[in-house]
Amino acid sequence: MKKGTTAILIACLLGGFFIGMHVPGFKNTIIIDRGDNKLTEVFNIISNNYVDSADIDSMIENSIPKVISELDPHSVYIPAKDVEATNADLQSSFSGIGIRFSIQEDTIHISEIIRGGPSEKVGMLAGDRIVTVNDTTFVGKTCTNDAAMKKLKGPKGSFVKLGIKRYGEKDLLDFTLRRDEIPVESIEAAYIIDNRWGYVQVERFAENTFGEFIRALAMFLENRAEGIIIDLRGNGGGYMNIALEMANQFLNEDDIIVYTEGEHAGKNIERANGYGLFKNTPIVVLVDETSASASEILAGTIQDNDRGTIIGRRTFGKGLVQQPFEFRDGSVVRLTIARYHTPSGRCIQKPYTKGDRDQYDKDLIDRYNRGEYFSQDSIHQNDSLAFKTKKGRTVYGGGGIMPDIFVSSDTADMTKYTQTVFSRGLIAQFTLKYCDSHRPQLSKLKSYQKMTAHLDGQPIVEELIKFAEEKGVAPQPDEIKKSYKVLQRALYSNIIYQMQGMLEHVKFVNLEDPTVLKAIEVLENGEAYPVK
Repeated sequence: MKKGTTAILIACLLGGFFIGMHVPGFKNTIIIDRGDNKLTEVFNIISNNYVDSADIDSMIENSIPKVISELDPHSVYIPAKDVEATNADLQSSFSGIGIRFSIQEDTIHISEIIRGGPSEKVGMLAGDRIVTVNDTTFVGKTCTNDAAMKKLKGPKGSFVKLGIKRYGEKDLLDFTLRRDEIPVESIEAAYIIDNRWGYVQVERFAENTFGEFIRALAMFLENRAEGIIIDLRGNGGGYMNIALEMANQFLNEDDIIVYTEGEHAGKNIERANGYGLFKNTPIVVLVDETSASASEILAGTIQDNDRGTIIGRRTFGKGLVQQPFEFRDGSVVRLTIARYHTPSGRCIQKPYTKGDRDQYDKDLIDRYNRGEYFSQDSIHQNDSLAFKTKKGRTVYGGGGIMPDIFVSSDTADMTKYTQTVFSRGLIAQFTLKYCDSHRPQLSKLKSYQKMTAHLDGQPIVEELIKFAEEKGVAPQPDEIKKSYKVLQRALYSNIIYQMQGMLEHVKFVNLEDPTVLKAIEVLENGEAYPVK
């Protein structure tokens, strides 16, 4: 198939787009006024009778989160000042200068320049450090991630002046940038493995995710991919309707994707329209304990319809639907109004006690302590919550999606020394310095294969050990010997990310990722569809 057919393929795939941008079955964000009730009467009594003056607005702001906290763990109150930041990850773009950065040693380190953005246009480079913003020094303890975002973002068309420290330059470099719209990508890694299998990593379900997903599918079609791996590990969810649109690409007409039900919301069933072009393509979905909400909807519908194989570890277990209710001051209450149910009828929401958020938040730690990340036998299913897939397989509700094939967390070669190096952020610190001092040479290497071939000839682990010792971590020869490969791969992957971006980084990591390797094995053995 010729590359020129991409536009036609995308148009055909978009024919399967059948759901709007809002949660199906529910109203858009609702604007509400405060009415008269006992709570408002209390504030009126205080306002009119209290011995001293009282800041009623502040009392209300402090009271609402406490009221909401008595409900489920996912109902939340968002003050007006925090709404924009809360929604930012799910928007298709934001107005800024076009960089990715990290805070290291109280300084902004630019890790990537976004192609076509304002920073690239003025000549800024990965590895640059931002020292001043609008002629004011911005380093030290006040240089936090939130503070940096506030200073670098701004209205489209506005200007910001940056003072840059660049490796090899004695003086600061001054750049004046005009802020512009910067796309927020939720799919940064999509490629063909072994000339046979399409791999796509979905980081979140945002406004633009479906369009990015369609482009990935079109690329798979062009390259005649024989099967598809959808990686949802680490994907905490997002817009439910985006997950439904993606699922529609793989299901037959009238297959149930999901249904929602609540005391006041009624029951709403979403079905596939049959327009998808991948109804018979072998599918594998990768999940772990941080795959949540919309990720679980997509994995659940693939599993319950016996459409493909789920590989990894039990998902998070968020099966609650939130509806935003907006106050006139811009603040928002996101209230749980219904539960998700997979096609078999199971609710994947894990148990919780109303008002006990702390215990709920400890669940993943409790799973680790029970050994669930390392042994499937440590997971005990509730037989009263057993359901049947379309072809009669038994699946369970009550706490996430259990994969068809379990892959344990790989920590066999981790040692106390390695854990200390990781926990103190020394890998990231070292690779930033290493890339700075070797940037001219490393920048000539355009693929992970060329980068790894180069790094194989360098004493990079030994340099890390010396760096860690300077930071107070004494060498442990026996532990280093056991974890040498772990340290080496961590360094390689970080350097590849710093110098070549996410796609090459993911390609490198996937070479030895046990979950990805199991997915390839399942596809090669013809076991992904139908599930046996």
